[in-house]
Amino acid sequence: MIFGAVGVLGTFLMVLQLLALVWVIYDVLTKQKRMPDVEKVIWIVLAFIFTILGALVYYILVKREGKYEEKREEAGASEDSVRVY
Repeated sequence: MIFGAVGVLGTFLMVLQLLALVWVIYDVLTKQKRMPDVEKVIWIVLAFIFTILGALVYYILVKREGKYEEKREEAGASEDSVRVY
């Protein structure tokens, strides 16, 4: 019984680590348009090494601040965007 609970907890933590890793990589590569490439590589490497802790630190330092994301006005001002009236 104990080993079954440990197995379930271990599986849950593995899935959580995988989701944290995928989220950080996806967010860095798609949402952080103004982030320097070197910093993107650093965050991805940190996400591989520290998984859940790295994702938490990334969220606190980068995502919550929104300092590298394009503002809605900037995103709408690009010439590639489609305007709907």
